[in-house]
Formats: sequence, C-alpha cells, structure tokens
Amino acid sequence: MARANAVSRGVETKAPSRARLQPVIQRVTSPAVDAVDRLIHERIRLGIVSALAVNQQLSFSDLKKLLNTTDGNLSVHARKLELAGYIACKKYFDGRTPKTDYRLTPAGRQALERYLNHMEALIRAMRER
Repeated sequence: MARANAVSRGVETKAPSRARLQPVIQRVTSPAVDAVDRLIHERIRLGIVSALAVNQQLSFSDLKKLLNTTDGNLSVHARKLELAGYIACKKYFDGRTPKTDYRLTPAGRQALERYLNHMEALIRAMRER
C-alpha cells in the first residue's frame, strides 16, 4: 500500500540492494539451517513421526486426536511422509467401516534420528556462544 501511494505521488521507491541484505541472508541460510530435514521439521509431520516412533502403529483416528488436527490436514501431511518412505499406511475395512493404520518405516526412524541429532547440535552450538 505504501509503495502504491509513493508511486501515485511520483516518488520512486527501491528495494534494498543484495549487498545490504547479504548479512541477513547469510544468517538465515547458514549450512546448519539448510541441513534441517524440511519434511520432518513441519509441526504436524514431526508429531506424526514422533508418535509413531514410540508406538508400533497408530490409527488415523488416534493420530488425529493426539495431534489435535483435522482430517484433511492429517491426511495431507501423512501422504507426504508416506511418499517419502518415512511411514507406511495400511488401509482396510472393519466390517463396512474403512480404517487406516500407520507405522514408522526404518527410513523414517533413521530420518527422525538424524533430525533429532541435528537439532541437538544446533542447541549445543547456540548455548556455547
């Protein structure tokens, strides 16, 4: 809005130069931050993987209650983890009721372990400063 008003008044506005932003960019895109597994880092997906790490398997309903989320939100995040090979999904019918169970795969367990090790290293590094 401010830019639109400045343009309508004939005042030229310029975006900050890349050189001025470089220190900020370096802080935000450090190698430590880039190494974070973005797939697991999202809150719901981290919740799914963490819950499955301490349970043999969980149903869709159990995960939904545990994470306090909606059907659609859980479904989308679980699908991303499944496509990455981090979780396995088993769909079946109990009578006429469709059921979905999830379990953590070995690849998912390894990814969670790497993620936790990385987070611990970041915390240690920040405390040492």
